Amino acid sequence: MNVARRVRIDPFLVLLLVTVGIAALIPARGAAVGAVDVATTVAIGLLFFLYGARLSTREALHGLRHWRLHSTVLAATFVLFPLLGLAAGLLPGWLLPVPLATGVLFLCCLPSTVQSSIAFTSLARGNVPAAVVAASLSNVLGVVVTPLLAALLLSTQGGFSASSLLDIGLRLLAPFVAGQLARPLIGKWVAAHRTQLLVVDRGSILLVVYSAFSAGMVAGTWRELTGLSLLVLLGVNVVLLAIVLAVTWWGARGLGFDAADRITILFCGSKKSLASGLPMAGVLFAGHAVALVVLPLMLFHQIQLMVCAAVAARLARRREVPRGEPVAAS
Repeated sequence: MNVARRVRIDPFLVLLLVTVGIAALIPARGAAVGAVDVATTVAIGLLFFLYGARLSTREALHGLRHWRLHSTVLAATFVLFPLLGLAAGLLPGWLLPVPLATGVLFLCCLPSTVQSSIAFTSLARGNVPAAVVAASLSNVLGVVVTPLLAALLLSTQGGFSASSLLDIGLRLLAPFVAGQLARPLIGKWVAAHRTQLLVVDRGSILLVVYSAFSAGMVAGTWRELTGLSLLVLLGVNVVLLAIVLAVTWWGARGLGFDAADRITILFCGSKKSLASGLPMAGVLFAGHAVALVVLPLMLFHQIQLMVCAAVAARLARRREVPRGEPVAAS
């Protein structure tokens, strides 16, 4: 197995960086700001409508029979991570500026990824069906839990207003619920056109990034950053991921889970969703500081992909099966 092939730059991250570059060179100004805001609002609503249409709540609830595993994943995602995010916020402002600390804490409130959690679990020969349910359940709950955690934790730092919950309800939760209600009618069509609809997903996220970084450029946000702050942010993200990987792996072992389930808990419990996080940040945080708030998430996204790809490859080698023996597949 070629680990180097697995540990590569995510192509979507390249698109994100290109979008940031465009925002730096051609930021939206004047009347264009209103047009970008309207387009972003519509795109986010469509994105969460499609999330709702894709996710099978019935399958997620049916899979809750393995409740110990799913409870462990949710505890790592929505309890362990936020506690570590609060700890990171104790760093002095000259090391980690407040917008970046807010971004780290926001990152810690997000749900797990779906695609990469399942992919890495499959690669490492873990319990793939459990990973599908755990990652989907995390995203279903994240639509509600993430804003509530943000309201509870970030309001104490002045980075979030509880009144934003109304925006969440109208711009995120309502489209998601509408998608769930429409699933019996359009679910099969959405599944059959997954590749084409990926353009909508990615396009919506890129529009959010352009809007955030464009506002940051116009307001001069980047003057608040220093090389030291970026290095500290990198270190915080690496340490954050390392702690969660260690706790989920050894904690699952201490709880008596078998190897396949430990792999599922490891990968589903250590991921944070860029696809959900960037649109949520666009709704939750107003003003030019959004660009700094989403920076920790964009950095963590690439770190988690590279590190987890290497970990999955190593676990796969340890769990090699004889040729011809069936292996779990997604």
